[in-house]
Amino acid sequence: MTKFSELNLDPKVLKAVEAAGYETPTPIQEGAIPPALEGRDVLGIAQTGTGKTASFTLPMITMLSKGRARARMPRSLVLAPTRELAAQVAENFDIYSKNTKLTKALLIGGVSFKEQDALIDRGVDVLIATPGRLLDHFERGKLLLTGVQIMVVDEADRMLDMGFIPDIERIFQLTPFTRQTLFFSATMAPEIERITNTFLSNPAKIEVARAATTSETITQALVYHTPRRKDYTAKDKRAILRSIIEQEGEACTNAIIFCNRKTEVDIVAKSLKKHGLNAEPIHGDLEQSHRMRVLGGFREGEIRFLCASDVAARGLDIPNVSHVFNFDVPGHAEDYVHRIGRTGRAGREGKAFTIATPLDDRQIKAVEDLVKLTIPRVDNPWTPPAGRTKADKTDKSDAGGKTADKGGKAATAEGRAAAGKPDKSDKSAERGKSRSGGNKVLGMGDHLPTFIAKSFEERMAS
Repeated sequence: MTKFSELNLDPKVLKAVEAAGYETPTPIQEGAIPPALEGRDVLGIAQTGTGKTASFTLPMITMLSKGRARARMPRSLVLAPTRELAAQVAENFDIYSKNTKLTKALLIGGVSFKEQDALIDRGVDVLIATPGRLLDHFERGKLLLTGVQIMVVDEADRMLDMGFIPDIERIFQLTPFTRQTLFFSATMAPEIERITNTFLSNPAKIEVARAATTSETITQALVYHTPRRKDYTAKDKRAILRSIIEQEGEACTNAIIFCNRKTEVDIVAKSLKKHGLNAEPIHGDLEQSHRMRVLGGFREGEIRFLCASDVAARGLDIPNVSHVFNFDVPGHAEDYVHRIGRTGRAGREGKAFTIATPLDDRQIKAVEDLVKLTIPRVDNPWTPPAGRTKADKTDKSDAGGKTADKGGKAATAEGRAAAGKPDKSDKSAERGKSRSGGNKVLGMGDHLPTFIAKSFEERMAS
């Protein structure tokens, strides 16, 4: 079995890897690091969680150990689709470069331009950025990309989903033709393949099998629920979620709750807090400083439940997550594997619950076809409150003597009288009577204020 010591990495890098507790590279690392060190372009096809961040940070640190950065001209560039993933790449860089003098800058939204400009002005060896913020700096004249020797595109498929492909193409055109490109994607959609054919030169292709199987350390369960009414769906699912959490008890030390929409993330977090559960939302509309505080609180155990969207949770590496809840069934089957993979990591046991309704049948089938497994169905721990149904409604003909003839006509005057109801012909006589004697004012019902009633009575009396 190959070890990191056999991959020709810089001794300082190897020392940092050993200090981090790693000895054996993952398949994507073993396949990508040697050609990257040779200066070749690399096309890596691998899912999040396969260790691909180290597969480009380790050779980058080794290759950049010689040379010096110039002001506003970074020597290498890493593009990530989300702030969280960019921040995670930066953390990995700090871990593996701690024995070197290499510098880095992180360009993401939610942080002031002034602080980022100051870092760029001093010169950085590694620039880690989201596409939008990178172009913002470039257009302001604060950044030059002509000195980029190594360019990394991470999570290209997610870039495609988020509409960043035009930005990626523009950034490629702003970098030197002689650059080395390390390109990573979980899938090879036609648009992704077109870009690799255009901007990569004879790349070494390393493909790790798609994460189409789920870890055996994860116990999966599906709670199926048919709502009383369509507009009750979200409310019912929130009640089911709370019931599962209560049922799991102390075993549920913490959990990530996935929703498909940012608005739902906020609603679910607010609902949990309302019921006394420690929960916080995380999604793209929140300030970066707030998102980092929430992630830090969740890692440290200060926050028990993290309500997240797929984009915000992409690439999160939190080792001690006991549970994952799919509040919404994901729209893409691969996202199911990605979501539940947040638990049961590093040999630990984990549980993943999915709440589904009849509207989710197609997505559930797609997930089960992908993972080649029927997700075990479990009993719904929540019982809907008793409500009126058609069968429960009392027959009006028994209750009040109201009958209907074959033509569907209304009840007779006699039937109305028996039920204590006025005949239609008497309605005009009832109009205008108040409670006292009582003249009602048409349109005011029985809730007519006394001072208004008096004025009308006086008028009627006159």
